[in-house]
Amino acid sequence: MTIMDSLPAAPRVGETLGRYTVERVEPLPEMQGTLVLLRHELGARHAHVIRADDNSAFGVTFPTVPQDSTGVAHILEHVVLMGSQRFPVPDPFFSMLPRSLNTFMNAMTASDWTTYPFSTRNEKDFFNLLAVYLDATFFPLMRYESFRQDGHRFEFATPDDPTTPLKLQGVVYNEMKGAMASPGSVMWRAFGKALYPDLTYANNSGGAPEEIPNLTYEGLRAFHAAHYHPSNAFFYTYGQLPLARILDAIENHVMAQFAPQTLDVSIPDQPPFDAPRHESAVYPGTDVERGAQVLVGWKLGHSSDPDLNLRWSVLSDVLLGNPAAPLTRPLIESGLGSALADGSGYRDNFREGAFAAGLKGLPAGKAAEVEALVLRTLEEIAAQGIEPELIESSLHQFEIAQKEVSNSGYPYALGVMFRLLGPWMQGGDPVTGLRLDAQLGRLRADLAQGAVFEPMLKGLLANPHRVTLEVTPDPALAERAEADEAALVERLSASFTDEDRARIVADSLRLKELQGQEADRSVLPTLGLDDIPTAAPAVTYHTEQPGRARVARAAQPTGGLTYLDVQLRLPALPDDLLDALPLYTFAVTRSGAAGQDYVSLARRIEAVTGGVSAAVGVGTPPDDLNAVRLAVTFSGKALARNAPALVEVLRDLINAPEFTRDRLEQLLKQRLAGLKASVVQAGNAYAERLAAAQLNATGAVQERFSGLTALATLKATVEGEGGLDDLLERFGRLRDLIRTAEPLLALTATPDDLNLDLTPLTDLFSGDAPVGRPAPALPKRAPQARTTDVPVSYNAVAFPTVPYTHPDSPALLVLSRVLRSEYLLPELREKGGAYGGAASFDPREGVFAMSSYRDPHVTRTYQVFKDARTFLNGDLGERELTEAILSASKILDPLTSPDTAGRRRIYGDHAGYTQDLEQTYKARLLAVTLDDLRRVMDTYLTEGRATYGVVTGRDPNSDDLAALGLTFDVQAI
Repeated sequence: MTIMDSLPAAPRVGETLGRYTVERVEPLPEMQGTLVLLRHELGARHAHVIRADDNSAFGVTFPTVPQDSTGVAHILEHVVLMGSQRFPVPDPFFSMLPRSLNTFMNAMTASDWTTYPFSTRNEKDFFNLLAVYLDATFFPLMRYESFRQDGHRFEFATPDDPTTPLKLQGVVYNEMKGAMASPGSVMWRAFGKALYPDLTYANNSGGAPEEIPNLTYEGLRAFHAAHYHPSNAFFYTYGQLPLARILDAIENHVMAQFAPQTLDVSIPDQPPFDAPRHESAVYPGTDVERGAQVLVGWKLGHSSDPDLNLRWSVLSDVLLGNPAAPLTRPLIESGLGSALADGSGYRDNFREGAFAAGLKGLPAGKAAEVEALVLRTLEEIAAQGIEPELIESSLHQFEIAQKEVSNSGYPYALGVMFRLLGPWMQGGDPVTGLRLDAQLGRLRADLAQGAVFEPMLKGLLANPHRVTLEVTPDPALAERAEADEAALVERLSASFTDEDRARIVADSLRLKELQGQEADRSVLPTLGLDDIPTAAPAVTYHTEQPGRARVARAAQPTGGLTYLDVQLRLPALPDDLLDALPLYTFAVTRSGAAGQDYVSLARRIEAVTGGVSAAVGVGTPPDDLNAVRLAVTFSGKALARNAPALVEVLRDLINAPEFTRDRLEQLLKQRLAGLKASVVQAGNAYAERLAAAQLNATGAVQERFSGLTALATLKATVEGEGGLDDLLERFGRLRDLIRTAEPLLALTATPDDLNLDLTPLTDLFSGDAPVGRPAPALPKRAPQARTTDVPVSYNAVAFPTVPYTHPDSPALLVLSRVLRSEYLLPELREKGGAYGGAASFDPREGVFAMSSYRDPHVTRTYQVFKDARTFLNGDLGERELTEAILSASKILDPLTSPDTAGRRRIYGDHAGYTQDLEQTYKARLLAVTLDDLRRVMDTYLTEGRATYGVVTGRDPNSDDLAALGLTFDVQAI
């Protein structure tokens, strides 16, 4: 009997399951599944995908259409997860994270919907989480204090002293201050407002910081009552659990408590423009030379139209999908900007779709030039025609996307949800989001009859509903925003009486009291240690060694795709090549090779593969943190029929890459723009790297590869005299050195496709150079601060610990989970107003870190870090320990899929992290005690071992950090 035979049978159309009626049953042959669409008597819609996957998923999504920018939908997303009728604890969502073996838990607010998804491989866990999610969304307590904590509130600088300055606080308020410092976020919000000025998309659904204080508690409750009702709900489930049992749970928890309700959440068409428009927006930034972006965008037809959606998706990929694409190449080679503007491409996030293209990395005032370039290039493409090979290559990419089942980066179970959700919620057919065969068939038939995409481009150019949007940095905006916030506080509080101020003090003390109360989490469902899988995942593969290369072949149900990874362990690397290595791996797949320039090679890659990549990795053996090893890995995937061509592409990239100065300059400017933008989005990661770089060789290398040191090095290379010529010389040496590396090839494919000839790759390597051990100089050991254009801070502290095989390593992993859920989240998020607080421990790197994200504080947060040991002396019990072990076990047992399972096992074994060693680690994890946690903290997380890093908007030494014994070395980014 096959796995498919053991799946629950699909119900029949017209069958009733309780108060649900089955409206449609559709086979999904591409994913070997079945889609069942049902409707409840109350109007709720439910999509269930039956599929042989042990990772089950759930999501409930509500159309939410805010009429202002107070962030009502976003703040509501936070508040509903802060206590419900059945689970009246302050933070059931965060409390469930460590009580579960979930593979995903989150909630998200988009422009016109809010969704609450989760996935898990454990059946008991699924129904535990289902109960919590249903009660949270439909029956939240929505306490006034929750609204003040995560939404917005007045609070005195010293909460119990009304003579100190009055401030605005709130988790979402601080989150959006950080978000709106990002040029990408500003571009996206401004684009929706510019193209759809009369619709909900003109509003900032996340909340504009200056408008968030206008939201009232009563308004929040009214929005929930109107939108979070079964009649306005789209339910989704996935996996092999019985549908009837899931529906019964939803009926009993939710449906039985409601009566029918009508809510009009429809979004009308945007009235068309009579003529193109020009709009502008600003963000806080100082890079006036290269910090601007220009985007030219058009409103299209309904995104729920499956044929239109597919055709614009394909055309967008043809025009912009790779460096050689006919719109991308002229834009980049114009020299006006360094990279495509944020938002470029086709977007079906809106009820009516949009297509846009533009450039970033510009000085201000270039809107007219970019607009003219975009229009002229599109006119030329429409007049000259699109090469059929480019269209076929794009259709080839869609074929791969249809067949691929991958959990890499995101659970496939939830990827399916998001694919069907778009057309479903816009009134279209959800099946069209999962099955493209009908649309592809019609497209191919039309292509056989004549031009399809050229008329679309001509129609686009004739469409007056066009916006040219320029987003520019304003060096004075941060200071002005701070002054505006002070003025807003002054205006809102101008009429406050002594009684009002006393009320603010009382509310602050009440919130502080509630935050300090011990919640009875016993009301929440949980798993136990016996629910943790004790065995490390086993994957069968066989190896061979033709010459210097070692080849491992793993049979997996890949659906007709072949995955190939070539890991090259590097010999001794001169220090001057260390900084060049990540730039080499970034550029090598985007340049030329084997006599082909980058345009020809990009077209070849698009035509025969599903993509190729190169990356540099840093690793250590399980028993020695000082034995650092570097490896470059070339990876690719292809349909089985194109696997030999994939081998040839990877061979050429490894053996005969070709770099030109002009192309390298383009690429490095693109990378520089991307790294600059990422600092605002991931400042906590950069702060952690600053701290960890001072601890050991691995941290120092990581900082030079992907930290702020890498950003500074790249900036000097791009902007300095002779930097590019020097880098080209180093690239030549790296190419020669890589060809002397120790190779390990991992091939993952179906059994029928596993005998792929790899000799074109294995024959490249014949040297005998030993694997090198880099020993870079560590940065000076001193607190490091980097300042940039952000109104919030990202704080971090790091400590050196022990290697993977050390008996204390599992206890450190458990300690990180205890501190995260029981201490840092409450202290930094709930009490401090930061968007996030975390503790982390990487068993393979041996670094323990604590950090905060989008944090309004510096000094307070470092005091919290220092007080962590005092917290451990508190009232911790077996519940906290069990939950921390559960949470830690998820890190050791990540979600895999056919594309990643073989690779993970092969490279893990080769690096010494064998299945037996992993099982030993897990056994030690299950035996960790509370005394172990206190002991390892006293041993490894001491003041003298700590290093510090912060990314912030101003000199942190202006705060009272000296009282903590901290003085930061401050440099501008």
